[in-house]
Amino acid sequence: MAATDLDLIPAGTVFTPAQIVHYSDPDARTLDEAIGEADVLVSAPHAGAAIPEEVAEFLAPELTRRLQYDFSDVSTASVVRRWAEIDPRIVAVVNPHPRLVRDPNRPKPADPRADLAAAVERVRAAGPWQPVDLTGVDAIRPVTFSFFPILRIPDTEAGVQRLVDTFAATAAQGVDVYERTRDELTDRFLERGFAHGGSFTRLSFHDTMNTTTTRDGAVAVPRDEQDRLPSIVALSNRGDHRGEARDPEDPPTMPPERLRRLAAAHRAGFESADAASVLLNQPYLGSQEIRADGARFRRLADAATDAGLRLGAVQAEFLREFLLGAAAAEALHEPGTGWIVEDGARVDALAHACKRSWDAFRDER
Repeated sequence: MAATDLDLIPAGTVFTPAQIVHYSDPDARTLDEAIGEADVLVSAPHAGAAIPEEVAEFLAPELTRRLQYDFSDVSTASVVRRWAEIDPRIVAVVNPHPRLVRDPNRPKPADPRADLAAAVERVRAAGPWQPVDLTGVDAIRPVTFSFFPILRIPDTEAGVQRLVDTFAATAAQGVDVYERTRDELTDRFLERGFAHGGSFTRLSFHDTMNTTTTRDGAVAVPRDEQDRLPSIVALSNRGDHRGEARDPEDPPTMPPERLRRLAAAHRAGFESADAASVLLNQPYLGSQEIRADGARFRRLADAATDAGLRLGAVQAEFLREFLLGAAAAEALHEPGTGWIVEDGARVDALAHACKRSWDAFRDER
């Protein structure tokens, strides 16, 4: 598949905060007014799938639109944007760049160029299609989680240097804007919370399939049982299966009893009678976004108590098959190079279920 068959962001596109921040009734409300009414800041760090054209020359010829989309949480983008349209109690920020450029749900490397160069060398040493350990340098991945190649690694040191320089420059146009906007919005929510009390929750919104890809594009290889998501969503606060502290060095990012209430609210909001449809910290504990906010909220705990402000950070990892629906998931189980067409009615229903879930959570506290 040629690069022209991929979903590309035109060269020179620099995103602005206004393009990636979403809230209800923007024609009648300012962002300040939206923050004044909201108590949840939703971030979608992996929602971007389109690849900046600036890096297209480095893409591996094996990359297809299906692999491109599968390596993102693209199903979250439309749900989060629609939820923000219908719910005045949230503000959302959606990353316009794919994790290929840099993953904002990993610690930001002190030297992104050095980390990408190290990842490239590990992939090159392992060989094409071979498993490779990218621990510590996975903020920019040259391969998918199934070890499909994403990048065509240059043969020369000068070529590798040009690749890493291009990625660093491209990040400034999108993912850097996302991170800066996300953090500035967090600051603004906190400023309002300390002035008025109430509640502020940081929600990092994701999706994952319970199957991975084959070389022919079928997203059909079952994940190991311990890596499979529940039938609707996993809610994570870095705790155990009840949300309680698991490790004294890694405390919960949201109080355990509130996380359990949030899980119950999601079962109600998504109209599920199955307790196992929403699980806590299974299979994921939550990553960089909630870890960073959780640490910050712990530092602010005493001041927040004095201000009457409840703080918490939680990751929601939805089952992608659930977000897409059975027919779309079945289509992706078959070999192919394309992606599915989203069902607008399903997106709307999911957004309303998210709103019902958080409304139920608010009603209980």
